Amino acid sequence: MKRVFGLMLFCFGIGMALLLFIPETLSTLIFIVGCLTLGYYLFSC
Repeated sequence: MKRVFGLMLFCFGIGMALLLFIPETLSTLIFIVGCLTLGYYLFSC
């Protein structure tokens, strides 16, 4: 189940990263990096 949540968060982070074409704020960038990191950690462990 952790792998499913990890993959979901990782894909969500990638989707949010696509929004970087729109001018981003610092909080959006921190949220994207957090989602990618947490998703990778949950998927790989």
